[in-house]
Amino acid sequence: MSIELGLQLLLMVAIFYFLMIRPQQQRVKKEKAFESDLKAGDKVITKSGIHGKIAELSEGTVVVETMAGKIKMERSAISLELTAKQVEKK
Repeated sequence: MSIELGLQLLLMVAIFYFLMIRPQQQRVKKEKAFESDLKAGDKVITKSGIHGKIAELSEGTVVVETMAGKIKMERSAISLELTAKQVEKK
């Protein structure tokens, strides 16, 4: 009886890992790669919906130039890069 319980527990942990933990780790990995691939001149949209062009980059921050002026924000605040690849997919 305890072997069955152990197998059930192991199966539950495996299912939890493949359905919850692993996809979250992959999502975080993609976000970090996206943030590190940003470069000056890229047209971007922030998570708050502000459209602009990257004017300057530093280690953890980015300066986005908008029609209203320049805004300094965290790299993690950038949600989408508007390149030819992104436009073609839509």
